[in-house]
Amino acid sequence: MGIILWIIFGALVGWIASAIMGRNEGVVMNIVIGIVGAIIGGWIMSAIGSTGVTGFNLYSFLVALLGAVVLIFIVRAIRGMA
Repeated sequence: MGIILWIIFGALVGWIASAIMGRNEGVVMNIVIGIVGAIIGGWIMSAIGSTGVTGFNLYSFLVALLGAVVLIFIVRAIRGMA
């Protein structure tokens, strides 16, 4: 996946994860949350024996969304805002 698609994918996933968790993080943070969330989601899925992010598709979107929500939850817990 090209860098432009990763940015678009990250922005979309980060924006939806922020909305689910009730936060407005801004465009740049949404991109970061989405990309890091994809990495975390891929790691979680590979740990349970499934595939991680495989491209620009619905399955990868859901895996990245799972990772982004987990990331926001962990950051909130560390900051004491959970």
